[in-house]
Amino acid sequence: MTPVTTEAQPEVRPISIWQIFLAFLIIGATSFGGGVVAYLRSSLVTKRGWLDDKQFVELLAISQTLPGLNATNMAVLIGDRLRGLKGAGAAMAGVCLPGGAFMYLAAILYGAHGERPLAAAALAGVAAAAVGLVLATVMQLGGKALAHTYDLVFVAIVVIAINRLHLSVLDALIGVGLIAVLWYRPGGRAAQAPAQEHPDE
Repeated sequence: MTPVTTEAQPEVRPISIWQIFLAFLIIGATSFGGGVVAYLRSSLVTKRGWLDDKQFVELLAISQTLPGLNATNMAVLIGDRLRGLKGAGAAMAGVCLPGGAFMYLAAILYGAHGERPLAAAALAGVAAAAVGLVLATVMQLGGKALAHTYDLVFVAIVVIAINRLHLSVLDALIGVGLIAVLWYRPGGRAAQAPAQEHPDE
């Protein structure tokens, strides 16, 4: 009999605590405002491949429902997913350190020069760029996260509840979240829909 040879599988090195800290340090130093979500996806999903889009969306959904800053919540959740408690601490320290240092300096500069037209124009430009980054991320993730028509209905309900009915984000998320849980529960209409579309022959 001819012996069966197996190729040696390349060794997969675990992500180090230093790599996590450095990655989030760069994200914290180069992201602006709400655009941190776009930077997180670009750095951790697209460039490094530490997460896939499905995992990223799941962690983003959790971070949105928790109190506190979304960027910090995401850092803790992702760090914990990658390396447990130490990874969470490294990610939180990395993402918070640049912002804390920059904001301290910005507070000093804004107190001295905040009334100047150039400063107001710069802040307006940064705000517009942050909105554009969030929109780009929504468009990239939307096709993967919103798999069915009723997912768009949930999105529309949240937008209407916040923008038109002036409900708080927390109230809208809790209300729509409960409806979504009932909809997606095992045996619910969402679970039965695929079976109805593709009946057994």
